Amino acid sequence: MLELGRISKVYKVGAFGGKDLTAVRDVSFDVQAGEVVSLIGESGSGKSTIGKMILRLSPVTNGVITLDGVDISTFKRKQLKDYYRNVQGVFQDPFSCYNPIFKADRVIGMIKDEYFPEVSGPEWSGKVDASLEAVRLDPSQVLNKYPHQLSGGQLQRLLIARALLLDIKLLVADEIISMLDASTRIDVLNLLGDLKARGLGVLFITHDLSLGNYISEKTVILRRGRVVEMGVTDRVFGSPLHPYTKSLLASVPQLHKKWEQVEVELAAQGAGLSGRCVYHERYPSAGKAPGGDGGPPTLAEAEDGHFVACFRLDGDGTC
Repeated sequence: MLELGRISKVYKVGAFGGKDLTAVRDVSFDVQAGEVVSLIGESGSGKSTIGKMILRLSPVTNGVITLDGVDISTFKRKQLKDYYRNVQGVFQDPFSCYNPIFKADRVIGMIKDEYFPEVSGPEWSGKVDASLEAVRLDPSQVLNKYPHQLSGGQLQRLLIARALLLDIKLLVADEIISMLDASTRIDVLNLLGDLKARGLGVLFITHDLSLGNYISEKTVILRRGRVVEMGVTDRVFGSPLHPYTKSLLASVPQLHKKWEQVEVELAAQGAGLSGRCVYHERYPSAGKAPGGDGGPPTLAEAEDGHFVACFRLDGDGTC
């Protein structure tokens, strides 16, 4: 369905834009129908930038993003409108996504005006009610209220319902539960699971490994704009190969461990960085940064469906 082919994003920074800042470099992965893919990385790793490029909110510098084999950068006007009928995004702060002077029914009504002008009032009301009930919202309790009268969880689910009205194929969920309390988080995660079962593809962008492990079939680990490890979630979490992935997993708080013990384990992980690089075991002659023109691929397949990058990803690629 959606495929990213070695996409990069470079920003012009500094006085008069004289310097380049590479936020994303040579990223490739895909999201299929009925699949949740977790894109995991620390703040500043390029996760949200990738989401914005998928949603056409920021142009791709290099590489290509395709939906059903068609380059989305070629879409203009009607094609772009049709694209947004298939691909929608929900973002971290639901309060910033609403005009505070409009009630929820006005936000929903804008979808009708733009995409369903021919639908009759009663038919549209039924469609809206079904969409809201699908995300466990009572239409009578939310449609007549202003954003400040609703909780963060209600607003987030309302955004998802708004996307469902378009019968979308892909949802880009960018840190959608980071501002919600624990009880509401599990409701939204279970909702995504229900939508996945109906055939919706979801790109779940998060910095929380436990959430990614809970919801996704495939995991992509991002560091400084590059993919360092990717594969079936059970394998990435169960047998991590890259030192960065190992350090991330070791840093997840656990009830049965004290911080002092975790400190020791993290130090041991750091000491392991000097070990043999799995990537260069597959490509021992790689003498330049992986992914260069004519060079080896950006990731090596260490086992079936489990890929890993060079351990010294930010160096010259020689390890």
